[in-house]
Amino acid sequence: MRILRAVGSRLSEIRIMAPLPFLSRPPRCFSRLQQNHLQSRDQQQLRRFSFGVAFDIDGVILRGRVPIGGSPQALRRLLGDSGSSKVPFVFLTNGFTRSLSFQKFAEEVYFWFENPLLYTHQTEYSSLINLPFRYEDQLIVATGKGEPALVMSEYGFKNVLSLEDYASLFENIDPVSQYKYWATKKPMDRSDLSRNIVPTCDIHSKSVKAVFVVSDPVDWGSDIQVICDILRSGGIVGHKGGTQPPLYFAADDLEYQAAFPSERLGLGAFRIALESVFNRVHHSPLEYVSFGKPNPFVFKNAESVLNQFQPADEHGGFKECGPVAHPFETLYMIGDNPFVDVKGAREAGQPWFSILTRTGVFRGEHNHAEFPADLVVDTVEDAVDYILRKESRS
Repeated sequence: MRILRAVGSRLSEIRIMAPLPFLSRPPRCFSRLQQNHLQSRDQQQLRRFSFGVAFDIDGVILRGRVPIGGSPQALRRLLGDSGSSKVPFVFLTNGFTRSLSFQKFAEEVYFWFENPLLYTHQTEYSSLINLPFRYEDQLIVATGKGEPALVMSEYGFKNVLSLEDYASLFENIDPVSQYKYWATKKPMDRSDLSRNIVPTCDIHSKSVKAVFVVSDPVDWGSDIQVICDILRSGGIVGHKGGTQPPLYFAADDLEYQAAFPSERLGLGAFRIALESVFNRVHHSPLEYVSFGKPNPFVFKNAESVLNQFQPADEHGGFKECGPVAHPFETLYMIGDNPFVDVKGAREAGQPWFSILTRTGVFRGEHNHAEFPADLVVDTVEDAVDYILRKESRS
């Protein structure tokens, strides 16, 4: 789960925790980022902000890599002449699983605005930030598009293999692998694999302590097979019995809006498929943890990020951590998915106000029946126009 915040021109990366039952450390402060932001505000009048905005990205700001719904114009309205934000806002998305993906997005936003602005405050299903301390040097397996092992290593996991690399160490674990031509075009150099990524242990006897699904898997069939092997065996593939290792999903979106005209199946669809198969072949139901929207913790985390815009005293200093002196009266969540954006904002409660656009998953003429938003508009530009008009009257 990522939260992206508007700051000055220098691209940096800072991650923040969201609370989980097994986490006890408080969120990290980011005073250095605050100072950079404060210096870039071109002497904007320091005052208490009564509202803030959270934007979803896919289906609201972008479709694929193309801006939609007047998003560049909408975002420009929230900025001062120098590019510093005059309205606190964040991007709250279940997407992005590599720094590179975020950097490309930041570069695109830079060109939209034609000023020195990048969106650089981010968390990637941020509740994971303390899990490296939980697993220490224990073996974990990660799957998803791109480079899932690299994603996990960026979080501090020291002993991680991608599911593809892990499976390659077991002969015949995937009975149809010889028919997957995309996977057989480039023979794997096992000596290079062993030297660079294989943990320094006997992989056949070392227990996998956790499995992470960090983004949409590419090969559902193989991934379901190998994950079931790991979980059913207690973490040692080929063995029988044992306690199921923990399983984590980065998000639980059933569908999302991409470049294709109709919605695409998301991580939640893969979770349903895996759960259905596992529950048929195993005596106990699948146990798992899902991060990302609509988890209310995500919205509380976004609220804490937005609160960093608030001046803490009459001198305009910002609180570095701890209780916020000036909470927002309203926080607007602009999204396209009733089951993720609206549901999450509703469950988070006050001060969240949900706005549903018709540019992504939701296309209905009227409000959504199961998870109705506080407001339905056509585009993100309409949403921003409504917010600014409403707040100017209050």
